[in-house]
Amino acid sequence: MGTTTAPEIEQLKASLSDSSTVVTPESDKYQESLKRWAASAERPASIIVFPTSAEDVSKAILFSIANKLELAVSGGRHATSGSSSTDGGLCIDLSNMRGVIVDAEKKTATAQGGALWGDVDSELGKHGLVAVGGTVNHTGVGGLTLGGGYGFLTGQYGLVIDNLLEVELVLADGSVVTASESQNPDIFWAARGAGRNFGVAVSFTYQAHEHKNLVWGGILVFPKERLTEIVDAANHIYEVGESRQAMTVAFVAPPPAHQPAIMVLTFFDGAENEAKAFFDPLLSLKPLINTTGPMPYSSANTMLNESMPYGFRRRMTGSAFMAPLDTTFAASLFKGFEDFLQKVPNAVLSAILFEYIPFQKVIEVSQTATSFANRGAYANILFAPGWTDPEQDHACREWTKVMYSKTRAQLLQRKAGGTDAVTQEGLESLDASADVSFGVNAPRLVELKRKYDPGNVFFKGTKFLA
Repeated sequence: MGTTTAPEIEQLKASLSDSSTVVTPESDKYQESLKRWAASAERPASIIVFPTSAEDVSKAILFSIANKLELAVSGGRHATSGSSSTDGGLCIDLSNMRGVIVDAEKKTATAQGGALWGDVDSELGKHGLVAVGGTVNHTGVGGLTLGGGYGFLTGQYGLVIDNLLEVELVLADGSVVTASESQNPDIFWAARGAGRNFGVAVSFTYQAHEHKNLVWGGILVFPKERLTEIVDAANHIYEVGESRQAMTVAFVAPPPAHQPAIMVLTFFDGAENEAKAFFDPLLSLKPLINTTGPMPYSSANTMLNESMPYGFRRRMTGSAFMAPLDTTFAASLFKGFEDFLQKVPNAVLSAILFEYIPFQKVIEVSQTATSFANRGAYANILFAPGWTDPEQDHACREWTKVMYSKTRAQLLQRKAGGTDAVTQEGLESLDASADVSFGVNAPRLVELKRKYDPGNVFFKGTKFLA
């Protein structure tokens, strides 16, 4: 990796707009600039650029190339893989670009690349609108969108990328392009699933949807002894095929005792009486904790915030399962969760999450219509250890690998047709192969990568070029 001199850094500062800033190890805000949602993803960048325009981003990219500096891009700072950080390179931090503009007449929202989903929810809510977005509202719009994006409204409107109308990207050559179905359609295709490997997204325009009513939702907590009943109830609820619901069954260790238990996150886009009737198979099991009730849609996306604080060491690895979830298999995963907590007792913020989000709208879009290649008749599992001791990094990462392998083997046994890319392992991996991550769409992505980023400037993520 290259190095830079003080005069070169001063030249970079002078080339940027007055509202942009450049932070180096000598700066007062340097340590603060390195903070990430996952402490294990923090890296000591040599230069951190806080741009306020696409032109600033372009200059930062070209500076990193000219000085042979590794490039990272940070939006919501949620990537557990370290992809938004760099050890000694240049990081473009978009956190000063969080503006959101709503066109109430067209029912669209345009968010800058550093916006968080809370910013989008708040602005849309003022106009009686909603958008498919993150279920944790301090997640960045960029990472979730460019990777596909599931949310509480996916059952009704599909993935985040299925509601993306336009994206403005700064490419590896420094050019600023607008990509949509009618402009630069090849880039637009690639951006919807593999976007982080093709440029820096500085704005997104989303299709929003009219939404005047309150939603219903909340958290239910059960003792582990109810596992079989909970899985049976969740399977039944999911089988009904109600597009207005979303549900996550999670193995957790909640405070104050931090003993393994089962949490169910519920969401229903409808009236309270209808929601309670729909979720009665779970509510009738008499949860130990029940926080459910009516709320604005924007509040629904805060339900998990308390359990997702900054500062812990984290990893996220995903797989998938086919409903109905086998109760014996679920019990074996719960046993693996209990054993892990005994081995790593400081991993109290760990969880295994089964996302029962309806997939019907997702698979209405063909597998090759976007680069996202995870459309199938199955649901997501997320393995998410959260720990404090750096000495346990290896143990936590090995646990996710073991659990991923176990669930993938189970999925492949049950899978009947559908997509060939049935994993979200790329949530964590920085060098996953294109074939593994994108299946049938991999060859086209490799071709586009050679065209738009032959120097592999945006290399953090899937390995498209050798």
